[in-house]
Amino acid sequence: MAGDETRVTKISSIKELATPVEAECCIVQIHGPELGKKYALQETEFTIGREEGNHIVVDLDNVSRRHAMIIRKQGRMLVKDLGSTNGTYLNDQEVTQETALRSGDLIKVGGSIFKFLTGDNVELQYHETIYTLTIVDGLTGVNNKRYFLEYLEREMGRCHRYGRPLTLMMFDIDFFKKINDVHGHLAGDYVLRELSQTIKRMVRKEQCFARYGGEEFALVVPEDGLEKARIFAEKIRQTIEKKQFVFENQEIPVTLSLGVADMTPDMVEPLQFIKVADANLYKAKKTGRNRVVW
Repeated sequence: MAGDETRVTKISSIKELATPVEAECCIVQIHGPELGKKYALQETEFTIGREEGNHIVVDLDNVSRRHAMIIRKQGRMLVKDLGSTNGTYLNDQEVTQETALRSGDLIKVGGSIFKFLTGDNVELQYHETIYTLTIVDGLTGVNNKRYFLEYLEREMGRCHRYGRPLTLMMFDIDFFKKINDVHGHLAGDYVLRELSQTIKRMVRKEQCFARYGGEEFALVVPEDGLEKARIFAEKIRQTIEKKQFVFENQEIPVTLSLGVADMTPDMVEPLQFIKVADANLYKAKKTGRNRVVW
């Protein structure tokens, strides 16, 4: 299964990985209280934390008073954790020492995520990042609800015109509140991201996978018909059930409930279609969870 592969990461030297500091550098908040805000990295040391006096103040309970620092050092840009309670993460890997930054890296500080940008045209990269935020969910990296609704409306129109099949899955994580309560909200964020990326790798280019809201997701499957979509939904369910989710050395069991529906001639609005798939999702949860209903 795609989610079960063992990955081996080769750690290169800082000089191999780091970005030369001569280029303009900034970070952009892509998830958190000040979404889309850009911070130029002009100082030698640039701190992030909850208390006033940091270069970036993030007023969230899971952010320490002085949480993380970005440093210009020996011609490179580095990030380090400042002994925070919940840790600093770079591309989902905990930062345990000064670690080099590359353009596009994601820095997670508590419940906020920043994207590091550098190069010859930081302004262009910034505007591209802001555009992406309008169609992509900052936490999970998959399409957001706005993009999903626009895509579904287009596909419904196309499939009605040409008499093509269209199927919709709505699904959510079973007992997600319990995951947050037992393991903490940072663990919940990890589950959302890891689950999203696992499913994203299973989805074809012509399909649309999106975070609908909270722990609920949607997947639009053009052309395949209900039976193929049902089989695909079951494959997704089994993949997530078998996948190991481990956060801070704690294994978190994760399962999905899925509702599948196919478009009928009387469906003219996306919300009509969503309502039917959602009703099947509700049945899946009421009849025991961790199952597919169609």
